[in-house]
Amino acid sequence: MNLDEILKQVPIDDIAERFGVSPDVARQAVQEGGATLLGGLAKNAETDEGSAAIEKALNRHGGFSGASKVDDVDQADGEKIVKHVFGDRQGEVTETLNKSEKTAGGIDFGKLLPILAPIIMGIIANMNKGKSGGAGGGLGDILGGLLGGGQGSSSGSAGGGLGDILGGLLGGGQGSSSGGGLGDILGGLLGGRK
Repeated sequence: MNLDEILKQVPIDDIAERFGVSPDVARQAVQEGGATLLGGLAKNAETDEGSAAIEKALNRHGGFSGASKVDDVDQADGEKIVKHVFGDRQGEVTETLNKSEKTAGGIDFGKLLPILAPIIMGIIANMNKGKSGGAGGGLGDILGGLLGGGQGSSSGSAGGGLGDILGGLLGGGQGSSSGGGLGDILGGLLGGRK
């Protein structure tokens, strides 16, 4: 699965209308927010405890088939997911996303992330259903795949997907510490280098 498939399950036009921005700005915000949530989930899945908590949460989100409107999404559940994924860094993460040059001034990520979180959890839950082998394996593979997985995929791999977006958000790793920002936060979250 790549980012386009995730975007198909998110009500971009409704989000654009809700936040008073163009569909292009809404799509960019969904990409950035989605990549950030997946990055946080991937970091949490690195520990047995975190992976077990995610697996448990995924059991509640199975059977998801996309949302046609923002009102179809359980945002209270979304807020719990976001809080769990980012913990005490939640404010820092949303603040950094809010300063994004590509979506600046249009989207409040504090309100967007709780809309995206249940959708992303539902998509991962559906992908995880067919996987066996308990914690780690299946979930790690899915998150790795969504993030552009490291199974020998060259950095120029086709598909573009979330790995590219996350890479862009993290500064691409070419020593370009472009003002730190989200890269620093996600780097800290993802155990990356400073």
